[in-house]
Amino acid sequence: LQKAAQNLKSIIPIKFHISSRTDTGVHALCNSAHLDIQRAPAKAPFHARELVYSLNHYLKPEPIRILSAHRVADSFHARFSAQSRTYVYRLLVGCSHHSEIPVFERDLCWAPAGGQDAAGFLLGTHDFSTFRSLNSETPFKSPVRTILQADVRPSSGLLSHHYEYRGLEFWELEFRSRSFLYRQVVRRMVGALVAVGQGKLSPCHIKELLEKKDSRAFPPYAMAPPSGLFLKSVAY
Repeated sequence: LQKAAQNLKSIIPIKFHISSRTDTGVHALCNSAHLDIQRAPAKAPFHARELVYSLNHYLKPEPIRILSAHRVADSFHARFSAQSRTYVYRLLVGCSHHSEIPVFERDLCWAPAGGQDAAGFLLGTHDFSTFRSLNSETPFKSPVRTILQADVRPSSGLLSHHYEYRGLEFWELEFRSRSFLYRQVVRRMVGALVAVGQGKLSPCHIKELLEKKDSRAFPPYAMAPPSGLFLKSVAY
């Protein structure tokens, strides 16, 4: 994005401010960012459509596209003005071996054995210390977050009609919150829910993990891989 924006010939340095950051290997169906552009005095401001076309022209080699652009007030900030973020995690049930994952779904889902809905324990406001990774920012960040939505529902695959006869089932776990902690919750919440389905944890263990408020208490086998996680939307 930064490199593509250099071609806009702004007379001030352009810096993108992204609404959300994700772990390596996580996908984004839709993300938001803001930037400030100042053109030379003789040039008119960019129209939104012109800005989208120009950036996408220079983004051709990259797996990213600008979907839309809007003029915003000086007080707007892509990260701090966001009201909520929604993440979706895709699970594939019915595979006895990783080779059974449809080729077009590889790196776009997780195919563990088992699955169960214990997501209700995660709804509401909790101290998510057990469900986050530690980093240099940890002492300065409150571990309290509010999970506004935690849904588990069946979902069709990208090309499900090609392999429905194989007994494969896709499920989506959707979580919405104003913000999430560093490497928090979504991958760890999904991993814990899958561990419940596999019988490695009981549903009440989810509540116990929350109450321990200690990242070291989180079972290392219960971290879901990044490949199944998607940032779905950011709401303002």
